[in-house]
Amino acid sequence: MARDPVCGMFVDEEHAAFTAEVDGRTYYFCSEACMLTFVQPEIERRNLKRIVVFSLGLGLLTMAIMFYGGPLPFFSKELWAFLLATPVQFIAGWRYYRGAWGAAKAGTMNMDTLIVIGTTTAWVYGTFVVFLPNLVPSHEVYFDTAAMILALILVGKLLEEIARGRASEAVRRLLDLQPPVARLIKEDGTEEEVPVETVMPFDVLIVRPGDKVPLDGQVIEGASSVDESMITGESIPVAKMVGDEVIGGTVNKEGALKVEVTKVGMNTTLQQIVHMVEEAQLSRAPIQRIADTVAAYFVPTVIAIGLISFVGWYYGTRDFGLALTSFVAVVIVACPCAMGIATPTAILVGAAQGARNGILIKGGDYLEKTRELQAIAFDKTGTLTKGEIAVTDVHAPGSDELLRLVASLERRSEHPIGEAIVKFAEEKGLNLPEPKNFEAIAGKGVRGNVDGLEMIAGTQRLMEEIGAEMDDGIRSKADELFEQGKTLVFVSTRGRVTGIIAVADQLKENAAQVVSKLRSMGLKVVMITGDNERTAEAIAKKVGIDRYLAEVLPQDKVGEVRKLQEEELVVAMVGDGINDAPALAQADVGIALGSGTDVAMETGGIILIRNNLMDVVTAIQLSKATYSKIKQNLFWAFGYNSALIPVAAGVFRSLGIMMHPIFAAGAMAFSSISVISNSLLLRRFKPEV
Repeated sequence: MARDPVCGMFVDEEHAAFTAEVDGRTYYFCSEACMLTFVQPEIERRNLKRIVVFSLGLGLLTMAIMFYGGPLPFFSKELWAFLLATPVQFIAGWRYYRGAWGAAKAGTMNMDTLIVIGTTTAWVYGTFVVFLPNLVPSHEVYFDTAAMILALILVGKLLEEIARGRASEAVRRLLDLQPPVARLIKEDGTEEEVPVETVMPFDVLIVRPGDKVPLDGQVIEGASSVDESMITGESIPVAKMVGDEVIGGTVNKEGALKVEVTKVGMNTTLQQIVHMVEEAQLSRAPIQRIADTVAAYFVPTVIAIGLISFVGWYYGTRDFGLALTSFVAVVIVACPCAMGIATPTAILVGAAQGARNGILIKGGDYLEKTRELQAIAFDKTGTLTKGEIAVTDVHAPGSDELLRLVASLERRSEHPIGEAIVKFAEEKGLNLPEPKNFEAIAGKGVRGNVDGLEMIAGTQRLMEEIGAEMDDGIRSKADELFEQGKTLVFVSTRGRVTGIIAVADQLKENAAQVVSKLRSMGLKVVMITGDNERTAEAIAKKVGIDRYLAEVLPQDKVGEVRKLQEEELVVAMVGDGINDAPALAQADVGIALGSGTDVAMETGGIILIRNNLMDVVTAIQLSKATYSKIKQNLFWAFGYNSALIPVAAGVFRSLGIMMHPIFAAGAMAFSSISVISNSLLLRRFKPEV
């Protein structure tokens, strides 16, 4: 069986409606609609990669020719530059001509308009120099400028498309959590493996230890512990008994369970998570670039000034050459090339600097939006904490002896709590004998004989069921440890509770420092977790978080992020698990830890590669530094060119000041160089921690 990468249905490879090969891998589709939805964006990304290589190659070659001082074979330097730059202008740049034409039909101007006017002006003037040199006063050409600007802008477009492809892959990975088959118990009591999409509500499934739960349902027979970390974020497996709900995609750890199916298809928890990820990604509004706003006013103004200059000088002097020189000088000196690269160059350098600091930023939108953050919501397990259970307390007379006996018993257990106890005992160098008559009590604990002593270790509920007596000292200590949000293992021998072993997920070393730093920056810090109220409260107190939400399911996490957004706050969500994916997608900025699941990392807009929480602070500081550079670039590009427009238009000609197109081109180039140089200063960025 293969899964349709779009709708998630399982498709028989022999009877798939359509197949397609992408990047050497074969995909199977249930319909033509699914096939086109998947393949067309992949083809677009592949074609864009080719265009980028094409434009960069010819652009760099054009630039090399223009800087070369010696003779060239067959043609002049200018003609070679024309032949190389023209395909870039009209093949690589076609998408921008189309965009500018669309904006013109809508009665507006955008970044495409800026790109088209800037590069076309340079190309047209150069073409006149090559083929009609008598019509232009200067014989300088600017083909390399036009070609390289288009190439750099296309690189930014490619990075954006790659990020979108990763977002789609995130949804496909979510769907992969669901197993393709289920073990159905038939009416005669026999078992049969069937495709999961054929299972109906009220069907009864058997889920063996180590198997994934195929669909949402209710336990009708058996007891076990189920790992729900991929859905709820809870690091400790949850005990399941008759009457309890189980979620499709979670993993059964111990005993066999009979499950009556309650939800199928789009109603399952897993499918709802997928739907929320897709919905949140689609509803994200694109950031309106400052340059687009400037273009709406600046470009028509420049064209108008150029035409007025042309008409004024022509009718004033009847000198067509002077009038044309004035028009060309105005358009070239005001050429918005610098504005066209002001934002992408700063973002590219900022993103590269982020990577050097262990921060992967998927696109300029995320880099810009991060500077505006007003609230940050953290997941608990694996984010603020290490996501690893460890022994924190052993309360008993002769604690090492109690630990030795319990660890010996837990050697036969596969439960994560038991593994943590064994690991702790081994680190202390304790000798662990082999237990006898071992028995796992699913979802509650273990029992057995160690060194001739009958022992039971497990939950408080288990102690109550066997009637083990507990003195006030142990009960008081248990209450104290419970208040600290720890999970307790009670140890009973000869009908009495003789000790307690506490385990807990450990806080990351710098969690409290990060929260303190964020609060000092004026951000509201919130914790959202699927853990119980007591554990959530204890962790929140330790790290200094006032606002926390406990026992929150994935769909509720999305709701809590929305509530923050409804308070007119710009919100970031920091998480690491599949359960965090919808909230990461819903947040204005999703920040995923590099140690987390692929789904979380692909859904997040920013990924902390080093799994260091302090990088959340660094990402915000980098975003502010980058945005500051963008504003400086736009101011320089707009202000510098605008200041030279009157000179180019000949306003100061009576004073003997007139700008020749060659000087206008030099000023235009200097403006672009200044913008790039200013952006490169971001490489000096160092986080303030």
